[in-house]
Amino acid sequence: MKNLSLVLNLVLAVAVVVLFYLHFSGGSETSAKSSNPEQSAITGDLRIAFISVDSVLKYYEFFKISRDKLEAKGKKMDTDFKNRAQGLQREITSYQNTVSNLTIGQAKAIEEDLTKKQQNLRMYQESLAQELAVEENKLTQDLYDKITAYLKKYGNENGIHAVFKFDPSSDLLYAGEVMDITKDVVAGLNDEYKATASQPADSTKTKK
Repeated sequence: MKNLSLVLNLVLAVAVVVLFYLHFSGGSETSAKSSNPEQSAITGDLRIAFISVDSVLKYYEFFKISRDKLEAKGKKMDTDFKNRAQGLQREITSYQNTVSNLTIGQAKAIEEDLTKKQQNLRMYQESLAQELAVEENKLTQDLYDKITAYLKKYGNENGIHAVFKFDPSSDLLYAGEVMDITKDVVAGLNDEYKATASQPADSTKTKK
């Protein structure tokens, strides 16, 4: 799941040049209007805000549910693969214990069969890994689409031009609490998710 967090960080990171623009375009006029630096940051021509990535990933229901489903599927795949591998290992052990009683032809036939099964097991393992990677990429893309769409909507409704991520790895070294929109964003994302998740059930009830 580290990839999901990384992608979300990239989605929410705004170029550092925005900070320079804010600094040099604010001018003395903005400073004169407000002596509070936090208020100055959001009352100028450029309105910015930030969200905590960790909090979004922790409280966004869509991500939590999707992540749990993906992890459960991964564990199921892992168990299935281990069972197959153990079954093949038992066949190999059985062959090793009885090979002295076999003819050269019989031994060769069993070895070829075991080799083929080993190859098939490796291919199966690769297919499982690929399937899981595809689903993780899909979840990453869905997360990207939902968060960026909501941030655009939230920005338009609240006059915000840029949203930063704020954590130890970000380029944003300081941001006042007045610019923290994490709770609003998480609440809005969850409201949208609940509305979407309830649609199939409502549709079924309507048909009845």
